[in-house]
Amino acid sequence: MALAPRLTEGVAPWRDLQAVLTAVHNWVRDSAGKATDDDRIFYVATADTQVVGFITAWEQSHFSGQIDTYIGEMAVAPAWERHGIARQLMQAAETWAATRGRPFITLETGAANTPARACYTALGFAEEGIRLTKPVTAPH
Repeated sequence: MALAPRLTEGVAPWRDLQAVLTAVHNWVRDSAGKATDDDRIFYVATADTQVVGFITAWEQSHFSGQIDTYIGEMAVAPAWERHGIARQLMQAAETWAATRGRPFITLETGAANTPARACYTALGFAEEGIRLTKPVTAPH
């Protein structure tokens, strides 16, 4: 759970940061609770006895009907960035996806999370969709 706040990086500035933090804690807790389900993984990277990263994934239907492996969360401790932890975690998820016959891995990240987007690009990901948001003003 100590790494969960990393999942708030790059969230749009108009979002309630406390609500986002609560949501990411719930995501990680939910993923950990379902880690033994057949169609999910929760892998943890450690150095000595310290958790330095984690990744969660499950099978999810794409709107096309294909079943993809979806990365729910991936986080690496700041002190362990650029040590290959994200690459190793993602490779483990890719291996899991391949053994299940899933042709694609998908994920989402914040548009402003430039470091994560660069990491995912370096790992071979390409943008597939873009979410747009517009504030709604109350009628006068």
